[in-house]
Amino acid sequence: MTTAPGTVLVVEDEESIADVLTIALRYHRFEVMTAGTVREALALTEHTRPDAALLDVMLPDGDGRGLGHELRLRRPELAVVFLTARDAPAEIVGALGFGDDYITKPFNIDEVVARVTAVLRRTRPADVLPQRAPLRHGDLELDETTYSVRRAGRSVELTPTEYALLRFLVRNGGRIVPKDQLLRHVWQYEHTPPESTVVETYISYLRRKLDTLGPPVITTRRGVGYGLT
Repeated sequence: MTTAPGTVLVVEDEESIADVLTIALRYHRFEVMTAGTVREALALTEHTRPDAALLDVMLPDGDGRGLGHELRLRRPELAVVFLTARDAPAEIVGALGFGDDYITKPFNIDEVVARVTAVLRRTRPADVLPQRAPLRHGDLELDETTYSVRRAGRSVELTPTEYALLRFLVRNGGRIVPKDQLLRHVWQYEHTPPESTVVETYISYLRRKLDTLGPPVITTRRGVGYGLT
């Protein structure tokens, strides 16, 4: 019997949209749980452990971003993807502050399934992980078994996507990694609009967390990409 690729919590108050998402995800063998409000979602996850949460930003009894924050506190490894009708840069940056991806409405259902699959691929560890030596660059240390990060001996709390981005930069040593390669290898994007700022947004998050513990470690080659000093 084939194992399901993961369990997805869908929180969407429009029943027609929730039904379409549920049918599509189940067709691709995901287990699906649904809720229409913040309250229902919190109650549903008290005794269950979804691998990913697909959250509408605007819910009848609250903000999906607040819900995502609460769910991530309960389960730090949870992958969070936001559905939003708002496409203003400030809204997107706010959603990505602790989420792993965002999808604007109206959306293509195949894209939603692909994005959820990609997020889980980069955030969910295998059931059994072999012991691996830590990745190191300067005073950075990434433990690939526990998915933890330390700088100068001090722990750094990163989201799964922040970890995946930093890991890819570390694995490439001091080389400058082009933005399109980061989109392909970290976000699994094959075709992304050139105006996408998701890489720049996550680089700023990493800098904010890493630069408080030492000198700047991420360098920018304008118009090309990013690397480590």
